[in-house]
Amino acid sequence: MRGVTVLSKDSEFYLRRLHSLLGIIPVGLFLAQHLVINHFATQGPEAFNKASHFMESLPFVLFLEWFVIYLPLMFHAFYGVYIAFTAKNNPKAYGTFRNWMFILQRITGVILVVFIAWHIFETRFQKAIGADEVNFDMMADILANPLMFVFYVVGVVSATFHLANGIWSFLISWGITQSPRSQRISTFVTMGIFLALTVIGIRSLLAFV
Repeated sequence: MRGVTVLSKDSEFYLRRLHSLLGIIPVGLFLAQHLVINHFATQGPEAFNKASHFMESLPFVLFLEWFVIYLPLMFHAFYGVYIAFTAKNNPKAYGTFRNWMFILQRITGVILVVFIAWHIFETRFQKAIGADEVNFDMMADILANPLMFVFYVVGVVSATFHLANGIWSFLISWGITQSPRSQRISTFVTMGIFLALTVIGIRSLLAFV
């Protein structure tokens, strides 16, 4: 029984490490790239459609989508939900800044599971069944609904926070930032990443409406 317990702890340790890594590479990199592509909408429909079609025309695009995006994303999402619902949060007893960041990381993770699933259904799935083309007009139609626009704002902010705060956690869990000073510096750096990506994401959404 003792051996089984140790193995279980070891397995969880490596799964959490893999979860942390995939959240940055490739999922985090894909999010940043996706936001940059969407930002072309600020230059008009033609610029956005050109950038979007370029990404869709990449060689082995189906392989890239499944093995670089969807499968790592699904593992990160599902294991993240498990972590979110098994984590012990106690902000009243430990009302520190980092404890609240820990809680918000779990909350935004759950929000993102819903948001990403819906976003994929509204865009990639619709294209797969031949219902519509993923272009500027599709996003403009989706975001023309005020409730859907608010939903997308919440989704984008959740995504940028989750990535930025996830980078902070990644740097600690992988032994890169060990000292209190390095952790304070990484706090400011990741806050900058959060603000920059959020501005890019919100500007993109506004461009569609």
